[in-house]
Amino acid sequence: MSFDRLRPLPDPDHLPALDLAYLARDPAAGLGPNDPPPRILLLYGSLRDRSYSRLCVEEAARLLQWMGCETRIFDPRDLPLTDQHVADDHPAVHELREHALWSEGMVWCSPERHGQVSGIMKLQIDHLPLSLGGMRPTQGRTLAVMQVSGGSQSFNAVNTLRLLGRWMRMFTIPNQSSVAMAFNEFDDDGRMKPSSYYDRIVDVMEELVRFTILLRPHAAQLVDRYSERKAAGVPLDPQTDLSAIAIKPQ
Repeated sequence: MSFDRLRPLPDPDHLPALDLAYLARDPAAGLGPNDPPPRILLLYGSLRDRSYSRLCVEEAARLLQWMGCETRIFDPRDLPLTDQHVADDHPAVHELREHALWSEGMVWCSPERHGQVSGIMKLQIDHLPLSLGGMRPTQGRTLAVMQVSGGSQSFNAVNTLRLLGRWMRMFTIPNQSSVAMAFNEFDDDGRMKPSSYYDRIVDVMEELVRFTILLRPHAAQLVDRYSERKAAGVPLDPQTDLSAIAIKPQ
């Protein structure tokens, strides 16, 4: 299928706020296989022309690419409301789900509105089902959460994103980013100025790469469930099940 809703990333190799002397190109070295490159889907939560959640996501994508990842930024501009179309049969919904299935990890960045995530952010997550034709678009994937605020620093949106990530059976990394008074943190070209807020985004992306690589060989096993095996009628094979081997009489 053609991907019409992927935002191009401006100046992907231009990192003016980053001191390259302090960031490894391969921050997950030794933690697991990094080939193929980690696949990261980035979602943002505002449709404004100067959307600070989008600008933060773009900074994150540049960093991820610099660290060897493949990135996709989804544009939710024409995403319909849930149940607006029968069976959510809409090109934007189909494309969002394709990108989710492609990904190994995600970045969610929402503005804080009325102490919560934005409707656009929640809408994208609501369009990602736990199960889709026997596939699971979010289960077992890593997740980094970020928020932007128009006022003082807050963590309401990232706390909600963590709750949503857990509900979607994702591995949300410990670190997070909250950018206060975001209108002060970007220049006229939409690039983030050097600051502790930018440094925290670097920290979060570095950690996301590490956890994605670390969990890559084990993600399927970590989300394997008794209840799902039982419902599908798939019993364990005693020859390969470690628990059966552990209790086998000697």
